[in-house]
Amino acid sequence: MNISLRQLRTFVAVAESRSFSRAAEALALTQPAVSRNVTELEQAMGLQLLHRTTREVEPTDAGRVLLGNVTRVLEDLDACLLEVQGLATQRKGRVKVASSPTLSANLLPQCIARSKQQSPGVDIKLLDRIQSDVLLSVRSGEVDFGVVIDPSEKQDLHVQTILTEPFCLVCLSSHRLARKKEVSWAELAGEPLVLLDHASGSRRLIDAALQAHGAAASVVQDVGHTTTIYSMVQQGLGLSVVPQLAIPAAWKRLAATAARSGEPAVLVSRQLVPRVERGIMLVRRQQRELSPVAHRVWELIADEAARRLDG
Repeated sequence: MNISLRQLRTFVAVAESRSFSRAAEALALTQPAVSRNVTELEQAMGLQLLHRTTREVEPTDAGRVLLGNVTRVLEDLDACLLEVQGLATQRKGRVKVASSPTLSANLLPQCIARSKQQSPGVDIKLLDRIQSDVLLSVRSGEVDFGVVIDPSEKQDLHVQTILTEPFCLVCLSSHRLARKKEVSWAELAGEPLVLLDHASGSRRLIDAALQAHGAAASVVQDVGHTTTIYSMVQQGLGLSVVPQLAIPAAWKRLAATAARSGEPAVLVSRQLVPRVERGIMLVRRQQRELSPVAHRVWELIADEAARRLDG
């Protein structure tokens, strides 16, 4: 089957615009050339792809199937060509990064914003997934690299720790433990806890810390996102343990305002002692070297994490 990229791009332009004349204008071709490309494509496939009337053009059933699939293929091809072209300057291309939810919300947006300012030709595609799926994406080669919590199995991965942060207690300001500046892990014994579920890279570390310090707490809810945790704690369903990165900066101000005005209890965080940390890592396949563009993004994320440490 002898089909050219020009024919496919012309078909997509006509099918999306529903007009041969508008497609010709968009492609900088003559209308006869557009019509010829589409006709040759239909002949090569042995199918009618477009219904033509005097008023409009509409894809046939076969045309709609082809349009949906070819559009994705052409987008991937364009991204690939852009990346290869950018190798010369290391300033253009698409980089796919997978990240677990807490990091996607609290670290990656700043990195993407910095990249747009410093390297506007670099397109960062973020895949926001649970940690196990992030690692699967890295190992399968679906993404260039991932940002995760220290994985238990990493023998086949190249890893770089970019940040360590402690776990904190989250509770209502009216709770007895909120009166303390620091709370020991042992003081969580007997308390109802709302925790991130086991899909999170943090849960394994939290469970180990609770066990190591003899805190036999009751886990009343396992949830997937910290926003759900905060809603449940706000409703008095329990306390929680979350990484420091997930604590909103506005909480201190809100707590101070509530204390002065006598408003209802708000959420507060307290340091847990002894300090237990989680490591945030960049990971890629052991035998896969990053492209120059992807390496720039890797270094940018590492630098942004270093700024957090310095701050």
